[in-house]
Amino acid sequence: MRSFEELVAEAEAADVTGWGFGWLEGRATEERPPWGFAHLLADRLSRVGSALDLDTGGGEVVAEAPVLPPRMVVTEGWPPNAARARALLGPRGVEVVETTDGAPLPVPASAFELVTSRHPVRPDWAEIHRVLAPGGHYLAQHVGPASVFELIERFLGPLPRTQLARDPDDEAAAAEAAGLAVVDLRRARCRMELFDVGAIVWVLRKCVWWVPGFTVAEHEGTLRALDAELRAGRPFVAHSTRHLVEARRPTLSA
Repeated sequence: MRSFEELVAEAEAADVTGWGFGWLEGRATEERPPWGFAHLLADRLSRVGSALDLDTGGGEVVAEAPVLPPRMVVTEGWPPNAARARALLGPRGVEVVETTDGAPLPVPASAFELVTSRHPVRPDWAEIHRVLAPGGHYLAQHVGPASVFELIERFLGPLPRTQLARDPDDEAAAAEAAGLAVVDLRRARCRMELFDVGAIVWVLRKCVWWVPGFTVAEHEGTLRALDAELRAGRPFVAHSTRHLVEARRPTLSA
């Protein structure tokens, strides 16, 4: 294994825009939820006339779908990701709309048969209800509670259980309160293994909300301790939590 300094320098220089995780190939593994969200999404996109993908990142998940609806719109709040999505999806006729956190979605009401997202920042159920056409569906994979806490708590220390947001039952209740009917709710806890300190640095740079303000200089002691464990042949193990949510906007006559 290369030195601590080499691995860290490589990870600090690597691109972290978009929602692709290909840089971790051979350096980390993560189980996937059993429902196969990318395949579910591709199937649904092939069967509707209009769709909106929220918090699309660089558009990587939507780009996996071989068939897109005649009207396909994606939203993204971080300009570098939005630019990446335009480059990737623009040639396929997809409209990329930039959003502001907390503001209404800049799209018309009742405009989409399908609204989707993989790992939205936070679902705005009232807005999802507004932009769905009557009878339309929301299909998404959300991050669950205490996801990757094993890694996060190595850097931040034990977190109060009040930090356990994103509970799937709470989200389902909020969706119902906004006027949606939840038709499917599934949960998964997936094993993650990281094999070198560079993988840890890269993923903390990409998922900036895990350890806010993360820098190598600030957290060098923890990183060196993890590096020593990894060099002893013990991968760092954490668990991501995910849930699949499908909800329907009732028809006007319902």
